[in-house]
Amino acid sequence: MKQNMLKDQNLAEVSGRSGYQEESLNEPLKVLEVIDKLSVGPVRIEKNRLSAPYKVLRNGKEDQIDLVYKFEENVFTPNEDESQNLANIIAAQVALNYGLFCKKIVFHGLFDSADQKFLFDMMENTAREIFVKKFLEENPFLLPEVFNLPPVRLKRYSRAKLEFPAVEMEKSKIKWQIWETDKKKHAILSSGGKDSLLSFGLLSEIGKEVHPIFINESGRHWFTAVNAYRYFKDNIPNTARVWINSDRVFAWMLRHLPFVRPDFASLRSDEYPIRLWTVAVFLFGAIPLLRKRNIGRLLIGDEFDTTIRTSHIGITHYNGLYDQSRYFDNALSRYYLSKGWLVSQFSIIRPLSEMLIEKILVERYPHLQMQQMSCHATHVEGERIKPCGKCEKCRRIVGMLIAIGGDPKVCGYTDVQIKNCLKDLAKLGVHQESAGEKHLLYSLSKKGVIELPGKKQKKLSENGIVMKLRIDQEKSPIDGIPVNIRRPLFNIYLEHASGAVVRKDRKWIEFYPLESESIHTPYSFEMDTRHSAPKRSTKESHVERKIYLWGELSWPEAEKRLKEVDLALLPVGAIEQHGPHLPLDTDAFDAEYLAQRVAKACSTPKPLVLPLISYGVSYHHDEFKGTISISNNTLSQLVYEIGMSTAKNGIKKLLIINGHGGNSPALNHAAQMINRDAHIFVAVDTGETSDVDIEEIAETPGDVHAGEIETSTALTVRPHLVKMNKASKLVPQFSSRYLDFSSKRGILWYAYTKKLSSSGVMGDPTKADPEKGRKIWKIMIAHLVALVEDLKSMSLEELYQKKY
Repeated sequence: MKQNMLKDQNLAEVSGRSGYQEESLNEPLKVLEVIDKLSVGPVRIEKNRLSAPYKVLRNGKEDQIDLVYKFEENVFTPNEDESQNLANIIAAQVALNYGLFCKKIVFHGLFDSADQKFLFDMMENTAREIFVKKFLEENPFLLPEVFNLPPVRLKRYSRAKLEFPAVEMEKSKIKWQIWETDKKKHAILSSGGKDSLLSFGLLSEIGKEVHPIFINESGRHWFTAVNAYRYFKDNIPNTARVWINSDRVFAWMLRHLPFVRPDFASLRSDEYPIRLWTVAVFLFGAIPLLRKRNIGRLLIGDEFDTTIRTSHIGITHYNGLYDQSRYFDNALSRYYLSKGWLVSQFSIIRPLSEMLIEKILVERYPHLQMQQMSCHATHVEGERIKPCGKCEKCRRIVGMLIAIGGDPKVCGYTDVQIKNCLKDLAKLGVHQESAGEKHLLYSLSKKGVIELPGKKQKKLSENGIVMKLRIDQEKSPIDGIPVNIRRPLFNIYLEHASGAVVRKDRKWIEFYPLESESIHTPYSFEMDTRHSAPKRSTKESHVERKIYLWGELSWPEAEKRLKEVDLALLPVGAIEQHGPHLPLDTDAFDAEYLAQRVAKACSTPKPLVLPLISYGVSYHHDEFKGTISISNNTLSQLVYEIGMSTAKNGIKKLLIINGHGGNSPALNHAAQMINRDAHIFVAVDTGETSDVDIEEIAETPGDVHAGEIETSTALTVRPHLVKMNKASKLVPQFSSRYLDFSSKRGILWYAYTKKLSSSGVMGDPTKADPEKGRKIWKIMIAHLVALVEDLKSMSLEELYQKKY
């Protein structure tokens, strides 16, 4: 217990050291606010290096250390604004561990609004995690003054005010643009652990181009990766290493926290003293390599039991595993989208337990399993790194290997170490999900290699779920893996697992994933042309329930969701001619498809998507058969009444996704009236968030209707409905540049389409292609996800003023 630590002879001397603040009754966490200012940057970059000064101001004294990242190849262009921006966000990650302890954190350099929001959100999340995991739970690294902090529930745990002094002056330098990447290229954040080794083996076997990226953290932590890195460097193309000194910066920061024991470096523990935002420090170090090599996918190796939402004395949190969870993957993928970086981040092993991962690695990739090292107290013996054989990770690995029929000696354990690990395992257990620990103990007991106390032995029973694929919509959904690698991976898993189960109504039921409709469900953060049209459910799916679709909820479900989210998307389209080559419902389909893809890519709680309004103001196309038009009054009144009704349901922010420019006057009028009468936020997006970027893709000047852009987007998601053999160019010649619909100086005027184009086309659809369509969809989705995340995170009051 913490109280027993008082007996440590060093504590009395240091507990009252100068500068330690007394706890305030009104601000119970003020006792942790010990640093006046933490300053990061400005970053200095070379072609293969970045360094960022970290400065701490405390009690009138300033101290400094440099955070350094070194690359084995050139990844930066020193005078390029994009390189400066990337280097700044990389260097900022270490600081996110200290929001609980600083009055102010100043980030110098180029940061755009997406960067600022990301840093703010991740710092706040980390502050809550650190408060719960490092101060409310037992922590041997702390002094007694902070043993009994009250478990207060706060809206915000971070004490730090974030400042970006260069942003206003420099913001014009950061130009939003798409980073084109290749989804055939996969980077793996690599180490000597089983997760990254298995991820590499799986992707290599199914024929994918893999780039193992090792992050060489200064200090002994790198020892865990040495065996694997040497093997990969000698045998695997595209292997890369990045050296960073974050370990030294973390230790330096601990010396500025007076409630941390000064002898922290000598204490043996399987956990870090304070920090919980660590994976991102490594992860961002890989991003410059992804940019240079055009890599489109970034994999981290995390399994089923790392995605956790829990509560500690009423405070909800992620059990200290946020940066190893699926929530982290999705948050990073959304951040990349908001930046225009076409990178998706995920783990391919989330449906697997730790023990099943070890089993597949041993049985299928023994040459990789030989490189496995999970111990953090390793030592050097000759040319190899060897495990300590004493820590919790060692006894866990030894236990799992023996349970599945593997040989711990393969990865360096001696007979004596194996014997001691098994003895300690029976006595102390392991830090593993409850089901996994019970199954491990049962398996070892059945093999006769461990003896448990009588009562504990009687409680043991086999938990076969641990060795099955587990499909859970929150932790490990089928659509958490991109479509094109889903089936080959599940085929391999099922060769080694004892079946598959899916979570339904808090129970696991037998399930065969390869026959599920969800095997074809699009992956949220990538454009896949197959099976990507929005489908309304015809039967209940055990795997995927689109809880963001308003129309598919029951009233009790709607009541619950409306307590979680106050933002809704309303797609509005049109049924009108789109030339002889495109379907009449192009605008309606596109609006609904865009709204659903945006909602799916957003964080939890996701915005609600209202049912599509298919009909629009299309009288100007009436001379073309098939067009169905309603009046401005009808559309405006319909949207107004829908908006007022959603407001009564609790919606405070309504974003109208307009798929047809002719609807704009009616929708803008409805938005004004809803705002006036319901006093909620209402906005209409008819492409304003993305048009400036899309125009750079289109080759055709004057591409107004059914031309290059709309045909490209249709070719991407509904190629079977596009008749390219009937597509022909018709770009209207306007009598005045001020009447040109595509001119930046053009006035808004109205005309019947037939007078401008006999085919109904105003543009050049012959220049369309699916690749352009993919880029356009990505741009639209990226900007709208960024907008929705901004709106969702703010109250109505905050919408009118800056958050930082």
